[in-house]
Amino acid sequence: MGEWSLMGGFVQKSESIDNAAKRILAELTGLENVYMEQVSAFGEVDRDPGERVISIAYYALININEYDKELVQKHNAHWININALPPLIFDHQQMVEQARDLMKQKASIEPIGFNLLPKLFTLSQLQSLYEAIYGCSIDKRNFRKRIAEMDYIEKTDKIDKTGSRRGAALYKFNEKAYRKAPNFKL
Repeated sequence: MGEWSLMGGFVQKSESIDNAAKRILAELTGLENVYMEQVSAFGEVDRDPGERVISIAYYALININEYDKELVQKHNAHWININALPPLIFDHQQMVEQARDLMKQKASIEPIGFNLLPKLFTLSQLQSLYEAIYGCSIDKRNFRKRIAEMDYIEKTDKIDKTGSRRGAALYKFNEKAYRKAPNFKL
């Protein structure tokens, strides 16, 4: 009581651990059909002082503006900036660190974050996504140079004028071209 932890739940007798993770995420946020990946199992004998507990951590990529606020409030859950985490109980800090490391690794070889972007996006939006995943600033010129080399990120003829009068070119992710491309490390 009174300490911070990651949200979780229990696996039911009739479900797999992956289905349990999807169900728990939906129960806590109202979100379904999101990108989710298993991070690791955590099972040190003394990790929970109450009893023997094994936890399987997952990370999910969600749009922070699309969750059910009433459900989150009902479960007394809170979104916390990953760079300003309070101390967490047990080995939950380790879970966060391993999830972030896995997400960085995955984002360098797969387009896992594109479901968080609108169908048409600016290069600034794409760069902000990768900066959030990696937790650091990325040089704008180097980033754009790398993006220009990727055949599966296509410039459209549309312009986004919400940020400035001149506007910014809009891009789209071409999954078909991505599937044909050799793995590209960002």
